[in-house]
Amino acid sequence: MPSITAVNLAHLHLLLNHVPTVGSVVALGLLLLALVRRNEHLEHAGLEVLFAIALLTLPAYISGVGAHEKLRDQPEISDHAIRVHHDAALAGFTVTEFAGFVAWIALWQSRRRGRPARALVPAATLLSIVALALMAQAANLGGEIRHPEIRTDVSAGAAAPAPDPERFVTSKISVVMVNSPWVWPAAETVHFLGLSLLFGVLLAVNLRILGVMRQVPFADVHRLLPWGMLGFGANLITGMLFFVGQSKQYIDSAPFYWKVVFLMIAGANFLYLTVFKKAWAVDGLDSSLADKAMAVSSIVAWLAVLYGGRMLPFIGHAF
Repeated sequence: MPSITAVNLAHLHLLLNHVPTVGSVVALGLLLLALVRRNEHLEHAGLEVLFAIALLTLPAYISGVGAHEKLRDQPEISDHAIRVHHDAALAGFTVTEFAGFVAWIALWQSRRRGRPARALVPAATLLSIVALALMAQAANLGGEIRHPEIRTDVSAGAAAPAPDPERFVTSKISVVMVNSPWVWPAAETVHFLGLSLLFGVLLAVNLRILGVMRQVPFADVHRLLPWGMLGFGANLITGMLFFVGQSKQYIDSAPFYWKVVFLMIAGANFLYLTVFKKAWAVDGLDSSLADKAMAVSSIVAWLAVLYGGRMLPFIGHAF
């Protein structure tokens, strides 16, 4: 009988796994409609949805990996089918995150320059189409795990001899991360540098909203946000290398899930800082109570992310 954790992770994944696919359809629809109608507001809405979906794809992917680790030994579950689904999901996740990054850059340029660079919106639209195709394939493969009647010869792990697990992309990443003497330490270095860059930039922007450094124009602080996004991207890439490389040590760790939850909150604040207008209207002075609340929540969320990561070896026994 599956454990409570296994059931919870599987149920959570079932709840979240449609978000990337359905969300990509919504974002793509808005972007295409904006292109047809030449409507800037629809364009911004599509880019914002695309960034939000990229953010929400993270817990969807993590919950799927956790469910795999918990349920893989059940006799009615095809481990081969899960691995095929996992590889497809990783490809979809990667393209979705890249699409969200391009969408954010377009939004940031719109805030500073009035409209994004000419190639960014078409690039985000094209990436969203590719991401949707990959996510749809991953969803179809995921359905085959519990439904042998729709399995193809490729994924019918129960009907054919199990192949060598090392041929899968995720397994290859795990082997490199565990066996290489330098990859994990190098990724740790990049991870902490990225986190320092990200937290430093967002701390400066949010403190400016709270009334600190009033002599500095808000636009000058806001222009640092791409450096913060660079740190965010470095953290996401290295963090996923850690998770894919040694997922077993994370899925039973409570601080890891705290970190993911607060990362979602901090990511939402990132989007808010990119698109909101009030601080620009008053040059960041006399910010509203809502703006200050968002600034405080961002600082608290990032401190919680730092705390959750630091407590992984102590509370979560991850290492």
